[in-house]
Amino acid sequence: MTTHLSEHFTLEEMIRSQTATRKGIDNTPNSEIIQNLTKLCREILEPARVKFGAIQITSGYRFVALNKAIGGSSTSAHCLGYAADIVPMQATKLEVAKWISLNCPFDQIIMEYGEKTNPSWVHVSCDLRHRKQILYAHGSPVTYTPITL
Repeated sequence: MTTHLSEHFTLEEMIRSQTATRKGIDNTPNSEIIQNLTKLCREILEPARVKFGAIQITSGYRFVALNKAIGGSSTSAHCLGYAADIVPMQATKLEVAKWISLNCPFDQIIMEYGEKTNPSWVHVSCDLRHRKQILYAHGSPVTYTPITL
């Protein structure tokens, strides 16, 4: 059964994880997390999807054990269902990130790895803090640098 969080995004794609499957981690969200994922889909992902076409979710919700297994931040908005890492299929990552920054109620947009203007993926969140941070993540250990899109 498919559970739609918005017209084009499903709960199943927001919780899918090869690492969770491989390591036997249950990545099933509770009702509060599902509400947060719904907010993320309706306020950021769906408007971007309507504007730019297909968007691949490379990482959505992460149960704490899954987040730890992949080396995520202990304060990651992914663990609350407020964040997704995305790759647009019909537009550049920079175009989509810029558009989200101007048109959606976001907390963070992080251009992750790769180059500032052509990252490997884009992290978007609708965390209730509404910090309006736009960052570039790079290096090991990771460094977050404020940038302008």
